[in-house]
Amino acid sequence: MNNKNAIRMRLHSLSVFRQLLDDPVIQKLDALLAASDENEVIDACGAFAAALYPHGISLTDYLLTLALEDENVYMLRRAEDKEIDPLLESAARSDLLTLQQAGALSCKELCGEAAEFLPGWKSEEKDFASVYFSRLEQIHAYGYGVFAKYTTFMIQSGGLVPVRHPDAITLEELGGYQRERQMVIDNTLALLEGRPAANTLLYGDAGTGKSSTVKAVANAFASRGLRLIEIKKNQLHEIPHLVDQLSKNPLKFILFIDDLSFSRDDDNFAALKAILEGSVSARAANLAVYATSNRRHLVKEDFSDRQGTDLHVSDTIQELTSLSDRFGLTITFQKPGKQVYLEIVHDLALQNGITMPTEELDRQAEAFAIGRGGRSPRAAKQFIDFLCAKETM
Repeated sequence: MNNKNAIRMRLHSLSVFRQLLDDPVIQKLDALLAASDENEVIDACGAFAAALYPHGISLTDYLLTLALEDENVYMLRRAEDKEIDPLLESAARSDLLTLQQAGALSCKELCGEAAEFLPGWKSEEKDFASVYFSRLEQIHAYGYGVFAKYTTFMIQSGGLVPVRHPDAITLEELGGYQRERQMVIDNTLALLEGRPAANTLLYGDAGTGKSSTVKAVANAFASRGLRLIEIKKNQLHEIPHLVDQLSKNPLKFILFIDDLSFSRDDDNFAALKAILEGSVSARAANLAVYATSNRRHLVKEDFSDRQGTDLHVSDTIQELTSLSDRFGLTITFQKPGKQVYLEIVHDLALQNGITMPTEELDRQAEAFAIGRGGRSPRAAKQFIDFLCAKETM
């Protein structure tokens, strides 16, 4: 039996990593390994290279990444610190050796003399088991399965779906609000370090950078094992199920609810109240709720709430307006004054290489803010984007 047939048989014997056989690149590799005559080899080689190239030109790196990101029974048991049966341990190591051997295959080895004119790829000898088990020692930072590949998620049809192109905003891009932003950072560090972390409400005027702060903090600490899950208000009832899923995960999670507010008869009001009163933090120490709102008390009051038909009107109002108090930490983002606004403009101008004289920059920035309804970090960012667009015209 030649090496091609031997590796193909080993690939088809995968057990722990068996779901990798559904991967399109591995399927094309399997077809290339099975090809016999020259015409089949040529066609299969082209198809394999076409499948591999969008992910890079190294077959070794591609297969190793698949193994590291695979969510399998062995990985899950290791993540949960469960005992590993010797048979399962042996199967995992055998599969890794198979993937290592497949990853070392060269175009010359698979295609023979035809390799001279066929598309090639990189391959090398790399110890898959060593890299894999080293990663397991750092699973709290890298995660496993889909959490190893993506950093931001949303809920669809009751399940987590990765956001493939999340907002890449960084802390360095955000101007002003250093004290407020540091409070978010400190609370997030507590979460990452296993200390008590508070459910947090970022309250303030529109355009002051509340949502950007949460996303930038999540981006800053993704390499330390932080993941962001964006939740819509009408999905709050799904959080208990989500907590059950995530509670044993070695990573840390921010459940992010943006632009939160309720009407008096909103069913989601009770769901969030229950979450903040302890059910989430009591059942999962690896996550915290971060919410943003333009309303200090989160609930839209109207005159009828104060007139009321309830026998205990004051109790009703208290219930409605005290929801924000159930957050352990409330951080206020107020609209900036002129000096802070211009400092943000100057910082963004420096980041974007704008060299306009300061007096002229300030004059135009002020005029722009007036036209946008007032000073805010959002107005500052829009103004700088406007200047950048003018320079490219």
